[in-house]
Amino acid sequence: MNLHDVRQAAIPRKHRMRIGRGIGSGKGKTAGKGTKGQQSRSGYSAKIGHEGGQTPLYRRLPKRGFSNARFRTDYDVVNLSVLAGFDAGSTVDLAALKGRGLITKSAKLLKVLGNGQLDRALTVKAHAFSQKALAAISAAGGTTEKLGSKN
Repeated sequence: MNLHDVRQAAIPRKHRMRIGRGIGSGKGKTAGKGTKGQQSRSGYSAKIGHEGGQTPLYRRLPKRGFSNARFRTDYDVVNLSVLAGFDAGSTVDLAALKGRGLITKSAKLLKVLGNGQLDRALTVKAHAFSQKALAAISAAGGTTEKLGSKN
């Protein structure tokens, strides 16, 4: 056996179908795109929501109703487990939390939620508190101060 007799091992492969290469190819001529029209041309891609001249669905449906989303109050929330990272006797407010990177720098309103344990007395200043958070802070010997809703 010589080097020129070596053949690559037969690996089963499924070759892609070459479309649009003539009538004899099986998928030639129109290549499964039908005849004429925008969709049969190369480079065609439909825009999202385009229905070929028919009024699109988003314009056919009525726009009715009311959404309260514009008027809702968005709070940046902090759990008791986060407050446990502060030293005993310290004051926790928006500035302190922003300084440590625990809430976003654009935060305007703060709400304290009661998830986690608090074992030290803190002075917590926030715009809103959950009932569980109020109970936990006072049980740990801390104080809460409710700020005005607008800053």
